[in-house]
Amino acid sequence: MGDEVGQGTVEYAVVTAAFVCVVVAGAALWRALSSGLFVEHALMAASHHLQGAAGWIADVFSY
Repeated sequence: MGDEVGQGTVEYAVVTAAFVCVVVAGAALWRALSSGLFVEHALMAASHHLQGAAGWIADVFSY
C-alpha cells in the first residue's frame, strides 16, 4: 500500500485539469463563433480566391 498512496488525488487532479481545459476551449470556441470570426475569415479567404479567378466568374460570384 505504500506505493499507492495519493494515487486517487493524482487521478482526480488529472481529470479535473482535463475537464477545465475542455471548458476553457469550449468557451473560446463559443466566443469566436459569436463574434463572427470564422465567417469573417471565410469571407476574406473567398475574396482572395476570387481575385485570381477568371474575370466573368469573379463578377458572378462577387454578387
